[in-house]
Amino acid sequence: MRILLVEDDTLLGEGLYAGLQRENYSLDWIKNGETALIAMLETAYDAVILDIGLPKMSGLDVLRQARSEGNKLPVLILTARDAVSDRVDGLDAGADDYLVKPFEFSELCARLRALTRRARGLTEQLIRYKNIQIDPAAHSVKLNNQQVELSRREFSLLEELLSNIGRVLSKAQLEEKLYSWGDEIGSNTIEVHIHHLRKKFGSEFIKTVRGVGYIVAKES
Repeated sequence: MRILLVEDDTLLGEGLYAGLQRENYSLDWIKNGETALIAMLETAYDAVILDIGLPKMSGLDVLRQARSEGNKLPVLILTARDAVSDRVDGLDAGADDYLVKPFEFSELCARLRALTRRARGLTEQLIRYKNIQIDPAAHSVKLNNQQVELSRREFSLLEELLSNIGRVLSKAQLEEKLYSWGDEIGSNTIEVHIHHLRKKFGSEFIKTVRGVGYIVAKES
Protein backbone atom coordinates (compact mmCIF):
# COMPACT_ATOMS: atom_id res chain seq x y z
CA MET A 1 0.00 0.00 0.00
CA ARG A 2 1.11 3.53 -0.70
CA ILE A 3 0.56 6.29 1.85
CA LEU A 4 0.93 10.06 1.57
CA LEU A 5 2.34 11.61 4.75
CA VAL A 6 1.78 15.37 5.04
CA GLU A 7 3.65 16.67 8.08
CA ASP A 8 5.90 19.73 8.41
CA ASP A 9 7.46 18.74 11.76
CA THR A 10 10.78 17.21 10.69
CA LEU A 11 11.36 15.13 13.83
CA LEU A 12 7.85 13.67 13.85
CA GLY A 13 7.90 13.18 10.09
CA GLU A 14 11.16 11.27 10.20
CA GLY A 15 9.82 9.00 12.92
CA LEU A 16 6.58 8.32 11.08
CA TYR A 17 8.37 7.78 7.78
CA ALA A 18 10.74 5.20 9.27
CA GLY A 19 8.00 3.48 11.26
CA LEU A 20 5.55 3.20 8.38
CA GLN A 21 8.27 1.84 6.10
CA ARG A 22 8.89 -0.88 8.69
CA GLU A 23 5.16 -1.62 8.46
CA ASN A 24 5.65 -2.36 4.73
CA TYR A 25 4.01 0.81 3.44
CA SER A 26 5.35 2.65 0.42
CA LEU A 27 5.51 6.25 1.50
CA ASP A 28 5.78 9.78 0.14
CA TRP A 29 6.44 12.60 2.63
CA ILE A 30 5.40 16.17 1.88
CA LYS A 31 5.85 19.19 4.17
CA ASN A 32 3.48 21.83 2.74
CA GLY A 33 -0.17 22.07 1.82
CA GLU A 34 0.11 23.20 -1.79
CA THR A 35 2.28 20.27 -2.84
CA ALA A 36 0.13 17.89 -0.80
CA LEU A 37 -3.00 18.91 -2.71
CA ILE A 38 -1.29 18.29 -6.05
CA ALA A 39 -0.08 14.86 -4.86
CA MET A 40 -3.54 13.88 -3.63
CA LEU A 41 -5.13 14.79 -6.94
CA GLU A 42 -2.50 13.19 -9.16
CA THR A 43 -1.42 10.00 -7.36
CA ALA A 44 -3.42 6.87 -6.50
CA TYR A 45 -2.65 6.61 -2.79
CA ASP A 46 -4.39 4.20 -0.46
CA ALA A 47 -4.64 6.77 2.34
CA VAL A 48 -3.39 10.18 3.48
CA ILE A 49 -2.05 11.18 6.89
CA LEU A 50 -2.67 14.92 7.03
CA ASP A 51 -1.46 17.50 9.54
CA ILE A 52 -3.60 20.64 9.90
CA GLY A 53 -1.00 23.33 10.59
CA LEU A 54 0.94 23.34 7.33
CA PRO A 55 2.89 26.04 5.44
CA LYS A 56 1.40 27.59 2.27
CA MET A 57 -2.01 25.95 2.71
CA SER A 58 -3.67 24.55 5.83
CA GLY A 59 -4.53 20.89 6.06
CA LEU A 60 -8.23 21.69 6.27
CA ASP A 61 -8.05 23.80 3.11
CA VAL A 62 -6.17 20.97 1.37
CA LEU A 63 -8.87 18.55 2.40
CA ARG A 64 -11.77 20.81 1.40
CA GLN A 65 -10.22 21.49 -2.00
CA ALA A 66 -9.48 17.82 -2.63
CA ARG A 67 -13.03 16.84 -1.74
CA SER A 68 -14.45 19.59 -3.95
CA GLU A 69 -12.45 18.06 -6.82
CA GLY A 70 -14.11 14.69 -6.17
CA ASN A 71 -11.11 13.11 -4.46
CA LYS A 72 -12.23 10.21 -2.22
CA LEU A 73 -8.92 9.14 -0.69
CA PRO A 74 -9.24 8.01 2.95
CA VAL A 75 -7.81 10.82 5.08
CA LEU A 76 -6.59 10.58 8.66
CA ILE A 77 -6.03 13.97 10.26
CA LEU A 78 -3.07 14.08 12.63
CA THR A 79 -2.94 17.20 14.78
CA ALA A 80 -2.22 18.69 18.19
CA ARG A 81 -5.59 20.48 18.17
CA ASP A 82 -7.76 18.48 20.54
CA ALA A 83 -10.83 20.67 21.09
CA VAL A 84 -14.18 19.16 20.12
CA SER A 85 -14.72 22.05 17.69
CA ASP A 86 -11.43 21.22 15.96
CA ARG A 87 -12.43 17.58 15.53
CA VAL A 88 -15.82 18.66 14.20
CA ASP A 89 -14.17 21.03 11.72
CA GLY A 90 -11.85 18.27 10.50
CA LEU A 91 -14.59 15.72 10.04
CA ASP A 92 -16.89 18.27 8.38
CA ALA A 93 -14.08 19.17 5.97
CA GLY A 94 -14.09 15.58 4.77
CA ALA A 95 -11.71 13.67 7.05
CA ASP A 96 -12.44 10.00 7.65
CA ASP A 97 -10.68 9.85 11.01
CA TYR A 98 -8.95 12.14 13.51
CA LEU A 99 -5.98 11.37 15.76
CA VAL A 100 -4.63 13.83 18.31
CA LYS A 101 -0.91 14.24 19.07
CA PRO A 102 0.74 12.75 21.05
CA PHE A 103 -0.41 9.29 20.00
CA GLU A 104 0.71 5.68 20.05
CA PHE A 105 2.20 4.51 16.77
CA SER A 106 0.33 1.21 17.07
CA GLU A 107 -2.98 3.10 17.17
CA LEU A 108 -2.05 5.09 14.08
CA CYS A 109 -1.31 1.86 12.21
CA ALA A 110 -4.57 0.28 13.37
CA ARG A 111 -6.55 3.30 12.21
CA LEU A 112 -4.77 3.24 8.84
CA ARG A 113 -5.62 -0.43 8.39
CA ALA A 114 -9.26 0.26 9.25
CA LEU A 115 -9.45 3.17 6.80
CA THR A 116 -7.94 1.24 3.90
CA ARG A 117 -10.00 -1.83 4.71
CA ARG A 118 -13.25 0.13 4.53
CA ALA A 119 -12.14 1.90 1.36
CA ARG A 120 -11.64 -1.49 -0.31
CA GLY A 121 -14.97 -2.83 0.90
CA LEU A 122 -13.39 -5.42 3.19
CA THR A 123 -15.30 -6.35 6.33
CA GLU A 124 -12.61 -8.13 8.32
CA GLN A 125 -8.94 -7.75 9.03
CA LEU A 126 -7.79 -10.96 7.35
CA ILE A 127 -7.76 -11.24 3.55
CA ARG A 128 -8.68 -14.74 2.41
CA TYR A 129 -8.59 -16.31 -1.03
CA LYS A 130 -8.99 -20.07 -1.44
CA ASN A 131 -6.19 -21.59 0.64
CA ILE A 132 -4.30 -18.29 1.10
CA GLN A 133 -4.66 -16.03 4.14
CA ILE A 134 -3.07 -12.61 4.65
CA ASP A 135 -2.88 -10.86 8.01
CA PRO A 136 -1.91 -7.23 7.21
CA ALA A 137 -1.42 -6.34 10.88
CA ALA A 138 1.08 -9.15 11.45
CA HIS A 139 2.53 -8.97 7.93
CA SER A 140 2.06 -12.70 7.64
CA VAL A 141 0.88 -14.94 4.82
CA LYS A 142 -0.25 -18.54 5.11
CA LEU A 143 -0.82 -21.17 2.43
CA ASN A 144 -2.77 -24.20 3.68
CA ASN A 145 -2.15 -22.85 7.22
CA GLN A 146 1.61 -22.92 6.65
CA GLN A 147 3.63 -19.73 6.92
CA VAL A 148 5.04 -18.42 3.62
CA GLU A 149 8.04 -16.10 3.66
CA LEU A 150 7.72 -13.10 1.34
CA SER A 151 9.85 -10.04 0.72
CA ARG A 152 8.35 -6.63 1.50
CA ARG A 153 7.51 -6.01 -2.17
CA GLU A 154 6.11 -9.51 -2.67
CA PHE A 155 3.86 -9.06 0.36
CA SER A 156 2.62 -5.68 -0.89
CA LEU A 157 2.00 -7.04 -4.38
CA LEU A 158 0.09 -10.04 -3.07
CA GLU A 159 -2.01 -7.82 -0.80
CA GLU A 160 -2.80 -5.50 -3.71
CA LEU A 161 -3.84 -8.34 -6.01
CA LEU A 162 -6.00 -10.07 -3.36
CA SER A 163 -7.66 -6.78 -2.45
CA ASN A 164 -8.72 -6.44 -6.09
CA ILE A 165 -10.00 -9.93 -6.90
CA GLY A 166 -11.44 -10.11 -10.41
CA ARG A 167 -9.89 -6.81 -11.52
CA VAL A 168 -7.06 -6.49 -13.99
CA LEU A 169 -4.26 -4.31 -12.62
CA SER A 170 -1.79 -2.89 -15.07
CA LYS A 171 1.96 -2.91 -14.53
CA ALA A 172 1.84 0.89 -14.09
CA GLN A 173 -0.89 0.63 -11.45
CA LEU A 174 1.08 -1.95 -9.50
CA GLU A 175 4.27 0.10 -9.70
CA GLU A 176 2.40 3.14 -8.42
CA LYS A 177 1.13 1.20 -5.40
CA LEU A 178 4.42 -0.53 -4.54
CA TYR A 179 6.94 2.25 -5.01
CA SER A 180 7.46 5.77 -3.66
CA TRP A 181 8.94 8.80 -5.38
CA GLY A 182 12.62 8.31 -6.00
CA ASP A 183 12.57 4.51 -5.83
CA GLU A 184 14.46 2.85 -8.64
CA ILE A 185 12.20 0.51 -10.62
CA GLY A 186 13.67 -1.89 -13.14
CA SER A 187 11.84 -2.45 -16.42
CA ASN A 188 10.96 -6.02 -15.40
CA THR A 189 10.66 -5.57 -11.63
CA ILE A 190 6.93 -6.34 -11.45
CA GLU A 191 7.38 -9.39 -13.69
CA VAL A 192 10.07 -10.72 -11.34
CA HIS A 193 7.82 -10.32 -8.29
CA ILE A 194 4.93 -12.00 -10.15
CA HIS A 195 7.24 -14.89 -11.04
CA HIS A 196 8.24 -15.33 -7.38
CA LEU A 197 4.60 -15.31 -6.22
CA ARG A 198 3.67 -17.91 -8.83
CA LYS A 199 6.49 -20.17 -7.64
CA LYS A 200 5.15 -19.96 -4.08
CA PHE A 201 1.40 -20.09 -4.74
CA GLY A 202 1.06 -21.91 -8.05
CA SER A 203 1.66 -21.08 -11.69
CA GLU A 204 -2.05 -20.46 -12.37
CA PHE A 205 -2.59 -18.25 -9.32
CA ILE A 206 -1.91 -14.93 -11.07
CA LYS A 207 -3.05 -14.75 -14.66
CA THR A 208 -1.55 -12.47 -17.28
CA VAL A 209 -3.94 -10.53 -19.50
CA ARG A 210 -1.66 -9.89 -22.42
CA GLY A 211 -1.14 -6.22 -23.15
CA VAL A 212 -3.25 -5.20 -20.14
CA GLY A 213 -1.91 -6.49 -16.83
CA TYR A 214 -2.43 -9.11 -14.15
CA ILE A 215 -5.46 -10.55 -12.41
CA VAL A 216 -6.39 -13.00 -9.67
CA ALA A 217 -9.67 -14.51 -10.81
CA LYS A 218 -12.73 -14.61 -8.59
CA GLU A 219 -13.40 -17.91 -6.85
CA SER A 220 -15.86 -20.03 -8.80
